[in-house]
Amino acid sequence: MANVVVVGSQWGDEGKGKIVDWLSEQADVIVRFQGGHNAGHTLVIDGVSYKLSLLPSGVVRGKLSVVGNGVVLDPHAFVAEVERLAAQGITVTPESLRIAENVTLILSLHQELDALRENSNSGTRIGTTKRGIGPAYEDKVGRRAIRLMDLADLNALPAKIDRLLTHHNALRKGLGQDEISAQAIYDELASVADKVLPYMDSVWRLLDGERKAGKRILFEGAQGALLDIDHGTYPFVTSSNTVAGQAAAGSGLGPGSIDYVLGITKAYTTRVGEGPFPTEQQNEIGDFLGTRGHEFGTVTGRKRRCGWFDAVLVRQTVCTSGITGIALTKLDVLDGLDEIKICVAYELDGQRIDYLPASQAAQERAVPIYETLPGWKESTEGARSWADLPAQAIKYVRYVEELIGAPVALLSTSPEREDTILMQNPFQD
Repeated sequence: MANVVVVGSQWGDEGKGKIVDWLSEQADVIVRFQGGHNAGHTLVIDGVSYKLSLLPSGVVRGKLSVVGNGVVLDPHAFVAEVERLAAQGITVTPESLRIAENVTLILSLHQELDALRENSNSGTRIGTTKRGIGPAYEDKVGRRAIRLMDLADLNALPAKIDRLLTHHNALRKGLGQDEISAQAIYDELASVADKVLPYMDSVWRLLDGERKAGKRILFEGAQGALLDIDHGTYPFVTSSNTVAGQAAAGSGLGPGSIDYVLGITKAYTTRVGEGPFPTEQQNEIGDFLGTRGHEFGTVTGRKRRCGWFDAVLVRQTVCTSGITGIALTKLDVLDGLDEIKICVAYELDGQRIDYLPASQAAQERAVPIYETLPGWKESTEGARSWADLPAQAIKYVRYVEELIGAPVALLSTSPEREDTILMQNPFQD
């Protein structure tokens, strides 16, 4: 039995929701291993849409779901999401969901700091969702974070809050903001403690037991590999590692527990927020892709930037995440185009290169080199076998495989789960 990691191979928003839902039905345990409630995905089950931003997709199917230690958790947002699902008939209980005891908490002061920086004119704008994710990770690595287990001992909490505020109030003073009282933070945490603590567990022990019992584990990431704090388009990235290797560190299981890495890959490219985007099309092609692909963020509703498929970037992600196979999504969005371009390399200062340089300045100077393929007029929407696809669509998919150095394991042709062409089941690798 294989354990599978799902990662986005671009800048996120690749259509992970549908694929993760399909895999979660086969899995016994679903683990979220990084990020916060700043990214989400939509599951469509029997015509009903469920928008998740923090909880693992397994909660919708009643599977054991785990929020790993690599996540930063806003306890109030967590409670609100549980309540939203309850209103849709999905009951989340401590029997179906466990949260790592050592998970870092997002507080209101993190959200305020995020917004202060993002709204300033000091050159710090990177396009965050202002949900406090980055500042919470800063406190984690600064060793001053409040963690879930701290809510179980309210008597010891004031000293930890004082240590946290020593940093934050000095920062706030420098930004011209009022100081925050320790009592306000204490009340914020104490008010939610009883609602979150029943879900607390030693997740690494739980997962080790599930693994030894032969259970199938699905590791579910948020965002995409190009937003990774180390391997992404820094500084226009998220504040955590989003590559597949984080599944081990962010859950407490060793890397030997990972058997298959599935990279979710959109048949074109999109990006939300600031940062380099070599193949972006700020023209009628970009408008076509955005309109046909309904390219708006699950969590924020922000319009996504759109462009041609960038094989250079995905090939790089195949390396940095050790991708075994990809799930190619939204092929149907390309229906009707006369021609389709694919970026196969870049030109940088007169030289052809086959990778995205790490330097921000070099990324901005990189010019895409395209190859042009004929499009197709027939519809691919809803196709469930290769025989249903136009010949040119098949050629496009095969060329993508060749360029990125990884096979297409699944091909998605609509948001509906059944509209999928399966070549390789990751759980049966």
